[in-house]
Amino acid sequence: MKEIIATAKEKTGKICHVYQEEMIGLRAGRANPKLLDKIMVDYYGCATPINQMGNISSPEARMLVISLWDVKTIPLVEKAILKSDLGLTPSNDGKLIRLVFPPLNEERRRELTKVAKKGAEDAKVAIRSIRRDAIEHLKKLKKDASLSEDEERKGEEEMQKITDQAIKEVDAICEAKEKEIMEV
Repeated sequence: MKEIIATAKEKTGKICHVYQEEMIGLRAGRANPKLLDKIMVDYYGCATPINQMGNISSPEARMLVISLWDVKTIPLVEKAILKSDLGLTPSNDGKLIRLVFPPLNEERRRELTKVAKKGAEDAKVAIRSIRRDAIEHLKKLKKDASLSEDEERKGEEEMQKITDQAIKEVDAICEAKEKEIMEV
C-alpha cells in the first residue's frame, strides 16, 4: 500500500512540475530566456536548442539578447525564431540577435489566460486519473486479501489528501501566471 501511495505521490509531483515548466514557457509581457528553451535550430543537421548555441540575456524587461558562439548561425537561429509560435521578429547587427517583446493587448492577455486555465485543467485531470488508478490498485489488493478494509480506507484517504494538495499547487501556479499575464 505504501508503495502505491509513494508512486502516486511521485507522479502527481511530476505533473505539477511539468505544468509549472509549461507556464514558465508561456509568454506574459516580460522577456524570459526560458521562452526560447523549446525552440530548436537545425544546426549541421542536428536539432539543437538555442540555449546550447550561445548566451541568452535580458538587458531590459521587454528584450532578450542572444549572443551566439558561432556568428555564422545567426540566420539559422533567426529562421527558427520566426517559425516558432512566439510571434516575435528577430533583428541582428551581425553579432547579436535582439528580440523585442511588444506589450500585450487586452485580447491577447485573455487568450493567454485561457491557455493557462486549459493547462491547469489538463493537469488536474491527470492528477485525478492517478488517484483513480491508485484506488483501483488498493481495491485489487483488498480483493486478494492483501489489505484489510481499514487499510484500504486509510489508503484512499491518503490518496485524496495527495490529490487535494497537488490540485491546490496547480491552482496556485495558474493563479500566479494569470496575475502575471494580466499585469500591465
